[in-house]
Amino acid sequence: MGVVLCINSGSSSLKFSAVRFSNFGSASGAGSEEKIFEGAVENIGTAQARIRVQQKARPDWEQTRTFADIAAALEALLSWLQQSALPPPDAIGHRLVHGGPNYFLPQRVRPQLLASLREVIPFAPLHLPAELSAIEIMSDRLPDTPQGVCFDTAFHRNLPAVAQRFALPRAVYESGVKRYGFHGLSYEYLVQHLGAKALGKAVLAHLGNGSSMAAVDNGICLDTTMGLSPTGGLMMGTRSGDLDPGVLIYLLRTGKNLNALEHLVNREAGLLGVSGISADMQVLIESEASDPNAKLAVEMFCYQAAKAVASLAVSLGGLETLVFTGGIGEHASAVRELICQRLGFLGLKLDSQRNVAGDDLVNTKDSRVAVKVVRTDEDLMIARHVNQLLFTA
Repeated sequence: MGVVLCINSGSSSLKFSAVRFSNFGSASGAGSEEKIFEGAVENIGTAQARIRVQQKARPDWEQTRTFADIAAALEALLSWLQQSALPPPDAIGHRLVHGGPNYFLPQRVRPQLLASLREVIPFAPLHLPAELSAIEIMSDRLPDTPQGVCFDTAFHRNLPAVAQRFALPRAVYESGVKRYGFHGLSYEYLVQHLGAKALGKAVLAHLGNGSSMAAVDNGICLDTTMGLSPTGGLMMGTRSGDLDPGVLIYLLRTGKNLNALEHLVNREAGLLGVSGISADMQVLIESEASDPNAKLAVEMFCYQAAKAVASLAVSLGGLETLVFTGGIGEHASAVRELICQRLGFLGLKLDSQRNVAGDDLVNTKDSRVAVKVVRTDEDLMIARHVNQLLFTA
């Protein structure tokens, strides 16, 4: 038996869980893994920050207080873990959004790795500093506990050149500027959970505050919507998604500095920027009837998502399965309906009753495309990788 503690840290949030393996140090099999608890610390840096934990066969626990930073959030997690009488973890696994051009496969945490990852912070300046800080904090608090990292780019590492390259000079490509793709741990889970053969030619749609899609044929990724960074692709909660490069050049020429531009495309754009009221899709859906800007934000999101599905179907040479996951993909039936309404020309037919009910399979019987709704589990993928990485001979 062994326990892997999974850490997924962001700039203002921390997600965590623990998975117990009965066949510790080997590939997972039926009945070999069990999630002991999962939780999150939200709104870090505000007076209304909250830590919540859901445990198997125990009451949920939560507390609202101020967490100044990721370090304070991790201290709260470790304090709760100590008080809960649960066994300490045998290993710690971290999700890292980016490993730059050299790191894709899971790695054991060592000083040289951390030094190398600090050098690639410019690839993901909004994510990597907090993620590396979490590793260092856990090293200080649990120095004898081995740690591993899993990169969200790994699933897309073998994209064909036609999808991976930008139309830029080769020297720029060789400096590391290419399509990396993200949400890879989520996509990897979906392929393992549903089966590569069963998926066939599939578009996997991870829709949430961060949103992307991947074209997968027999489990192999052929294309994805995000590019060099998690800002690209579809419009998201506060991220712009793809823009005409001329927009950025224009804004720089007319007074925006680099920091202001970075804040604009990552924190002020997307659903929040268009609606002017919220980045929360549920809030916008509830406001559609009275607020035309909220309605426009929802329609733009669904329009872009449908275009992305159709575009990725070209990469696949057809479409057999569409999978919705992520916070919006799993819970917003109205968004799924608006997206699918535009995809009838692909032979896709949505069963509205099943969709509203939140069934796992929401297409009609005569639909040529299977439409599935699946709860993703990135933490489970982290735990599986770390279990094999650190404890398999």
